[in-house]
Amino acid sequence: MPIVSARATSSPAAIMLRLWRDPATWMALADFFAMLTALALPWSTSLVAIFVLCWLGAVAWIMDYRVYLQSLKRPICFTPFAFFALAVVGTLWSDAAWGERLHAIGPSAKLLVLPGLFYHFERSSRGTWVYIAFLASCTLLMVMSWIVSFDPSLTLKAKGTEVCGIFVKNYIDQGQEFTLCAIALVYPIVLFLRERKWLLAATLAVIALSFIFNMAFVVTSRTALSTIPILFMTVALFCLNWRLAVLLSTIAVIVTVGMAQSPRLCGATFDTARDFELYSDRKVSTSTGLRLEFWKKSVQFAGEAPIIGHGTGSTRGLFEQAAIGKGGAEAVVVGNPHNQTLNVAIQWGALGVIVLYAMWLFHFLLFRGGDGLAACIGLLVVVQNIVSSLFNSHVFDFHEGWMYVLGVGVAGGMILRRRSISASTHDY
Repeated sequence: MPIVSARATSSPAAIMLRLWRDPATWMALADFFAMLTALALPWSTSLVAIFVLCWLGAVAWIMDYRVYLQSLKRPICFTPFAFFALAVVGTLWSDAAWGERLHAIGPSAKLLVLPGLFYHFERSSRGTWVYIAFLASCTLLMVMSWIVSFDPSLTLKAKGTEVCGIFVKNYIDQGQEFTLCAIALVYPIVLFLRERKWLLAATLAVIALSFIFNMAFVVTSRTALSTIPILFMTVALFCLNWRLAVLLSTIAVIVTVGMAQSPRLCGATFDTARDFELYSDRKVSTSTGLRLEFWKKSVQFAGEAPIIGHGTGSTRGLFEQAAIGKGGAEAVVVGNPHNQTLNVAIQWGALGVIVLYAMWLFHFLLFRGGDGLAACIGLLVVVQNIVSSLFNSHVFDFHEGWMYVLGVGVAGGMILRRRSISASTHDY
């Protein structure tokens, strides 16, 4: 009998049953899907959606719902829920078609994943692996970008939509990824230099500079490049001591002066000035001119309903009405004014802006004053999202929105985990 029992317990079915009931297995599986999400983010939207759903399923299977619901009392958790709830309730006073209203709820739904990420990575010790996966994926994309810049036929972009140096997606998404990776690498480079791990420091420095040079000489994103000095100062002021801050600021000035000699950056600066002049003088639909036109109209729309806005999904309809009988840049209709604050203000007024800014503030304060890689990455993700949202709606955009959710969620969970361990040790 003992022999039979031993065989029974070692059978494949018994092993699978034990794994099925083992919380550690599901914890590892959730970590695996989080890493797959980070790997897929620079390349695919559909894979990200699939892996996020798999992650949600794994976490839901082992979640202590009482503890999770208690965690929703934290400002870092209930502000994302409040933002989504406002989008849902905002459908009640919108004049847009119901299909447009429901579609406009979607971009804010990703924020609901944030509390789950906080909960999971407060209990998991593998948060760093998610960032390593994202860095590895972006590094591979950067290599492909250099290759495609020499041989554009290798791009996966559809024929007729090719852009030099773009292998998949677009230059805005790629610029956001490369900027975040390049600046986030500053912190581990400094740590490795302190520990005299010269090879690791040199390897990461080469990767970081490759990201920067790619943006300067291959694919230029004005939004991404405008955030680099601010992100650099964020690392210097909040993550390092003042001596290193001075040294890194000097290096940043040297690199900036060198990058300014790039023909692409010079061309981008010239194009911006030319676009502004054409818009101002002739109302031509240039890139810069359109943004200014969108912002001007958005301020007007927000002023018409300053408290609760025009309702969820109302933006396009307002632009359509304002374009009647107009020409040039004034006749362009959009559903996104390319500014996160204005996008929110149009739909939900000052109430929506307060909720948005409160979410940003609470997430910033979560990492402010912390130390370690998680705090540094968390700060960079929040600051990058705030700054880049001056020129785009990066909370609502799929790629940048998921960068925010994944970056803040994982880093926030790691910070909470460290605080929990520290409190337990102190109590002991």
